[in-house]
Amino acid sequence: MKILITGAAGFLGLHLAQYYVAHVGRGGDLTLIDIAPFTVKEYPQGSRLVSADIRDSQKMSDLLDGVDFVIHAAAALPLWRDSEIYDINVGGTATLLAAAYKRQVKRFVYISSTAVYGVPKKHPVLETDPLVGVGPYGNSKIQAEKLCRQYRKKNMIVTVIRPKTFVGTYRLGVFEILFDWIKDGKKIPVIGSGKNRYQLLDVDDLVEVLYRCLLLKDERTVNDTFNVGAKEFGTVATDLQALFKAALSRSAILPIPAAAIKPVLFIFEKLKLSPLYRWVYDTADKDSFVSIYKIMKAVHWRPRFSNAAALIKAYRWYEKHYDEIKSHSAGVTHTVGWKQGVLGLFKKFL
Repeated sequence: MKILITGAAGFLGLHLAQYYVAHVGRGGDLTLIDIAPFTVKEYPQGSRLVSADIRDSQKMSDLLDGVDFVIHAAAALPLWRDSEIYDINVGGTATLLAAAYKRQVKRFVYISSTAVYGVPKKHPVLETDPLVGVGPYGNSKIQAEKLCRQYRKKNMIVTVIRPKTFVGTYRLGVFEILFDWIKDGKKIPVIGSGKNRYQLLDVDDLVEVLYRCLLLKDERTVNDTFNVGAKEFGTVATDLQALFKAALSRSAILPIPAAAIKPVLFIFEKLKLSPLYRWVYDTADKDSFVSIYKIMKAVHWRPRFSNAAALIKAYRWYEKHYDEIKSHSAGVTHTVGWKQGVLGLFKKFL
């Protein structure tokens, strides 16, 4: 079984590669591609690391020759320029789907996002609920999903996965900011009361789901769209308090009225003074959880990690690798810390 993974230099790509060799096959059957450099040493021995752009149609066609399965995890994240987000997330997906169809790839798994639901008005969110993208990132994911459905009509097996925000070892980005404040025992500003329920997802649970979608014998079952998230989660306040306790931190939540802070965060975002983008702060004070019944039934899966357990596991990895993490420059991917901008100034007073 030969698998190609896009976006493989990222946080999810690394976990996908490690799981494949540990549970499915050999490194030699694994092609990992990314336009970004592979900076982590823990990639499986023998796997093929390729620098490639998913928008390069000839390169994609060549790389997919003889490949059985594709996991398409490459994406431009919300901190990128709008034009790059659409070009990579929509244009790149179109190129990859066309190449996979040409090479008769058996199954294609696309990593979308629950950002496609915008700010839902009812919970839990079902896969059939309306898609309302917030900003270029959410809209680009909706457009890419539409492309996936078009290829299903061509009898290609295409699984679309909508994961909740996922955390785990090697996950930094916005979580590095949270962990940094907790390590220093700072108060953690929470938009709203913190009594809303906000579902997360452990990366190891997500990776298991993705491979179950590839290995399930009945391909018709996975030729569909699925939400994925934790089964056990509390409120924002209770999950954070569990993390504070495990981290032996003096941190405590600091509720901030949503009506007062959201316009300020919007201005900071537009002035590029804050790494928090609209979907993050728009949903931060609201319930945000999806139904995972459909995927649990389809691939006979149950999440192993609660929100709190996933956060604690990620924090402990962060703490262990703290000096190494702080020695690296900030960036705009999930595997490096983000510049805190004006948030770093606020940190001094909390």
